Amino acid sequence: MALDTGPSLEDFKARLPLADIVGRYVRLVRRGREFVGLCPFHKEKSPSFNVVEEKGFYHCFGCGAHGTAIDFVMAAERLEFPEAIERLAELTGLEAPRRRSSPTPPPAPGLHEANEAAAAWFAATLAGEGGREARAYLGSRGLDAETARRFGLGCAPAGRTALKAALLARGFSEQILVEVGLLVRPEDGGDSFDRFRHRLMFPIHDARGRIVGFGGRALGDARAKYLNSPETPLFHKGRLLYNLAQAARPAREAGNLLVAEGYMDVIALVRSGLAHAVAPLGTAITEEQFEILWRLADEPVLCLDGDAAGLRAAHRAAERALPLLRAGRSLRFALLPPGEDPDSLMRGGGAAALAEAVGRPLPLVEFLWRREYAQAQPLDTPERRAALQGRLRELAMQVADREVRGHYLAAFRERTVALWPRREKGDRRGTPPPMAGVLAARPPDPVFTAERRLLEPLLREPALLHEIEEDLAAIECREPRLEKLRQEILAAWSEQPGLDARGLHDHLSRYGFAELAERVLAGGPVALDDGNEQGGAAAHDVWRRMAVPVLRRSAQRRELEALAAGDGQGRDRVGATLGGLDRLLNARDEDTGMGLPHTGRATG
Repeated sequence: MALDTGPSLEDFKARLPLADIVGRYVRLVRRGREFVGLCPFHKEKSPSFNVVEEKGFYHCFGCGAHGTAIDFVMAAERLEFPEAIERLAELTGLEAPRRRSSPTPPPAPGLHEANEAAAAWFAATLAGEGGREARAYLGSRGLDAETARRFGLGCAPAGRTALKAALLARGFSEQILVEVGLLVRPEDGGDSFDRFRHRLMFPIHDARGRIVGFGGRALGDARAKYLNSPETPLFHKGRLLYNLAQAARPAREAGNLLVAEGYMDVIALVRSGLAHAVAPLGTAITEEQFEILWRLADEPVLCLDGDAAGLRAAHRAAERALPLLRAGRSLRFALLPPGEDPDSLMRGGGAAALAEAVGRPLPLVEFLWRREYAQAQPLDTPERRAALQGRLRELAMQVADREVRGHYLAAFRERTVALWPRREKGDRRGTPPPMAGVLAARPPDPVFTAERRLLEPLLREPALLHEIEEDLAAIECREPRLEKLRQEILAAWSEQPGLDARGLHDHLSRYGFAELAERVLAGGPVALDDGNEQGGAAAHDVWRRMAVPVLRRSAQRRELEALAAGDGQGRDRVGATLGGLDRLLNARDEDTGMGLPHTGRATG
């Protein structure tokens, strides 16, 4: 790149103390002329990471990582090349090489200083007599003076020119204050005035920790509840994230990054011990912000409010991210309880409740599937099912990366196929339509009746999943509605191990399974005592014996599909499964009571 009269890039690289730089991230031990340590780029127990100071490179004999000091900082901190140069200059005190020309002019002298002075003045105002109302508001949100100092919070008083007068007295020019967005100059040529008035102030930093703008929350009635700095040479709303500079190192250490909706949510997450939290500046996440997030974590977790607006924001973020996905780069979603946001959850349930709420996020593919499935109800006609498949395909086709797009198409296909009614060879019964009135007028469906007996005990006593979770995961219910219910029971348990019947019911209701669960329960309790005390190992053993015929039916269906597709290897694998189940069934002295006929193997 073209450089000015400062040091050349090669001179800069030659002067970088490689071992000292790497030693900030890796514990190094000298061995002769080299240094060794545990590689920071892959997990290992024996050191295979070498730093060769004389030749200016590092090399890992375990994973093959190799490069210079610049390469190391780019990889360790997930920075782009120019940012890595600036970071190395900060770490070493060396003068960084500069470009001769840049597409955007450098910020005018005094802009950063003006923001720093404004932040100090806002903070002093908050601590003084003029900050009484702002302090009362912070107190109502559970924030103390130490938290205000930690985040640099301040107060802009109601006066029209209070900040202007204070900074002009400090020697800042009016032009600088207008250019940095602290003052507004009317179009009619009148006197300039403070942009932020009667607001709680949040300084906004760039990735290097410099104050580049502000966000202000109204303390009284105002047209805009939140007001940000305008676009300036320093402040570009779509390229910044609140708390980024403070969250970067904790995010790298945690291998994760939480993305909340607003300033107060970030503060709540940090106070609960989740320091790797950031937020966009009051708008939908932009492509540039996604790129910043992915430099710090492969799968950032969007932790948004549990209301309709929060879900809409999550949906917008999911769809905007789809074209940007690549192998190993995605999103996850932590859906908070309805009516809760990180701040309210922290104040109501404490740090433990907030950590639990964000601790089991949904992958992007599952989040999109649940949204489309919930919106598609009821799925009682071929046309509605086809519409669901079409919408899912449209979503998958938005993924630009061909390989990732293929996996999305396959994942959506697997989920939808499990919903549709199926018929095995010679089976003319099909699946009854899911309308309660019609079902009531027909004889009970033996498949539904049989498989209902597997799920009913879990709805009444989810604690049984402590014993049978793996068994339940191995089963594929033949009745498509019950198969979906089985999957959702497992999803609920994985998100919240140990939940009780009420908690499971609330989860199932949230995702549209309340009516089906009630129908399963309406058949009456299924006894699991088998002559012993109900629960524990006895219930586990009886439940498994009930499950054998269901497993066998599922295996038979897979064998028929493999046979129809001419998949000899697949048929052999399923045949082995059926053989094992046959032996297990033959070992029983009595019928399992499932009401399913013991049919023969499929033949080609």
